[in-house]
Amino acid sequence: QVQLVESGGGLVQAGGSLRLSCAASGRTFSTYTMGWFRQAPGKEREFVTAMRRWTGSTYYADSVKGRFTISRDNGKNTVYLQMNSLKPEDTAVYYCAAKGGGASDKDYEYDYWGQGTQVTVSS
Repeated sequence: QVQLVESGGGLVQAGGSLRLSCAASGRTFSTYTMGWFRQAPGKEREFVTAMRRWTGSTYYADSVKGRFTISRDNGKNTVYLQMNSLKPEDTAVYYCAAKGGGASDKDYEYDYWGQGTQVTVSS
């Protein structure tokens, strides 16, 4: 069982940056593949990025590639999402999620979810 708590969301102007954090409970954090998803108002939840357990391989949605970076600190049981060059279309609730096995862009493959943190990018 893993509990996830996101933080770091807020209001930022277009072109700005934010760093989201997701703190996980438990002593087996390193055994989970971690992902970030987002959901904008009136839209379905979409994949943002994931980092595979063990290898640290990363995967990004085309819409954020080159602007967002996922990282993790297994000693702190925390995964981060650094978001640069933010655009108004990045406005959404951002969720972190955990799963066993390899990385996936399918939200239904993730077993554990945080409560989400709001990111609002003004134009």
